[in-house]
Amino acid sequence: MDHAHHHQQHEAHDAHHGHHGHRQEHGKVSWAMAAKATLHCLIGCAIGEVLGMVIGTALGWGNVQTMALAIVLAFLFGYAFTLRGVLKAGVDLRTAVRVALAADTLSITVMEVIDNGVIALWPGAMDAHLSAPLFWIVLAIALASAFVITVPVNKWMIGRGKGHAVVHQYHH
Repeated sequence: MDHAHHHQQHEAHDAHHGHHGHRQEHGKVSWAMAAKATLHCLIGCAIGEVLGMVIGTALGWGNVQTMALAIVLAFLFGYAFTLRGVLKAGVDLRTAVRVALAADTLSITVMEVIDNGVIALWPGAMDAHLSAPLFWIVLAIALASAFVITVPVNKWMIGRGKGHAVVHQYHH
């Protein structure tokens, strides 16, 4: 393999990961990449949220406390999913936490606002129990709405070298 070819490959690799301060072009971020980043976030949020609802319901808490717990857990699980990926790349915990916070704070916040907004505004959804189909239907609609709205946010952030672009630097 000649030197020029090797250099080209190295440059392509750098461009792919956005290393060494190379700014990624806006057009380079695919919707699929943004959707994948959002999906990770969404899975974490959904786990946290359902867990929060289950725990809050089991403890006989009111809607406000249960929702607060669900939101806290949604953030924790959302971050945890990103952390797992970054830590697998062999980054130390402090850096990994910083990367996860940078990558996910905005997208989880947007997701939670939309998601909980839909649940809070949907007639009867706040009072629907985990055994009620309404609870799951509204949760599914809320998460789907959150996903649809958060994907462009992530796409924009990745395009500007923020958010999950930071995470992608660590995926080799």
